This record gives sequence, structure tokens and C-alpha cells, in this order.
Amino acid sequence: MTEPEAPASPPAVPESVPPPAGTSTVADLELRPALEAVLMVVDEPVTEAHLSKVLERPRRQVNEALHDLAEEYRRQGRGFDLRMVAGGWRFYTRPEYAEAVERFVLDGQQARLTQAALETLAVVAYRQPVSRSRVSAVRGVNCDGVMRTLLQRGLLEEAGTEPETGAILYRTTNYFLERMGLRGLDELPELAPFLPEADAVEGDSQEAVPSFRVDDGGDS
Repeated sequence: MTEPEAPASPPAVPESVPPPAGTSTVADLELRPALEAVLMVVDEPVTEAHLSKVLERPRRQVNEALHDLAEEYRRQGRGFDLRMVAGGWRFYTRPEYAEAVERFVLDGQQARLTQAALETLAVVAYRQPVSRSRVSAVRGVNCDGVMRTLLQRGLLEEAGTEPETGAILYRTTNYFLERMGLRGLDELPELAPFLPEADAVEGDSQEAVPSFRVDDGGDS
């Protein structure tokens, strides 16, 4: 009579293999230089939550390091600032060095917004969401060309339609906040009371009126 076979032993659980000597993870990196390296390559403000996830650090620790870096740059009088704008952090050149930056970037080209574009952008910022006809009514001139320019530059975007007329509505973008150095629209200067109520002058302009002789750099 054969003896019963002994029960098979359970499979061995593989031990976790440590990383090779000399290697490190993102969490092992020094936080402040790691933040600087990431912020150096971003093309739009990055949130603390995203930085916390990428660098594998608590958000509170990331927040403290960002504020420390910003204060250090300010104290040292660097040519750039680290600022929180539009809900995220990004490097910005300091205003006093704008002339040097413009000379390097523009190289003789004119890239500033015209006065007409700035006025149109201000109307949209304070009245948004707003239709083209209302913007034209507030300014007293046709703004089709200027609105097109602002849309192409990413400062404005469509925001649905007006229920009563079906006219397309427009609002400012996060890129607008970024370029203006604002955290949100609530940081806009208190200028809205000085703008005329669009409803009072809307009758002077209609959304369906075609524009003639449109100039992207100015008004019709």
C-alpha cells in the first residue's frame, strides 16, 4: 500500500525587488529644485494639485515651497517672479525689464494690442458673457474686426448663445487672466460702474448687421 503524498507547499511569495543601487524616484528629489525644473518648461500656469501629483509630495509641502521660492526671487531682485495666476503657478519676467524682453522677442515687430482692441477687451471683461452687438453698442462703433482679432489671440472665446436673440455670446479666457496677471475676474479693478448699461443702448446696434471694410487691427 502506497503512502499518501504530502500536501504541496504553497507557492513562495516573491519578495519586492529593491531599486538598483544609485537610482532614485521623483519623491527622493529635492523639492525646490524639482519645482524650478518643472516650472521652467510649462507654457501655462500649473496648479499645486498637479505639481503635488507629479512630484509625489503633499500639497501643503508644495504650497510652502512655492511661496518660499517666490519670496526668495523677490528678495534677491531677480529678473523674474514666480506668481500664482489663473489658478496656477508660472514664472513671469518682472515689469521693470519689459523693455529688454520686448526688444528681444519682438525684434522690431509690433505685437501690442491697439487702443480699439483694449477698449473692446475691457467691455467684454466687465459685461461678459456679452454679444458683439452689445459690445459695439457700448463702444459706439462696429467691433467685428477687433473681436475677431481677440478671438484669434485666445483672449476671448464663445460662451453659448443669448436665449432671446440667438446671438453668440463671448467671454474672456484663462489666457486673458494669465496675460493680465489676475487670479480671477474678481480681481478686475472696480470700473464696471463707469461703463454705460448695454441694455440702454442696445437698440443702436443689431447682431445681424453685416460689417463692411473690416480691419483686423482697428474698427470699421
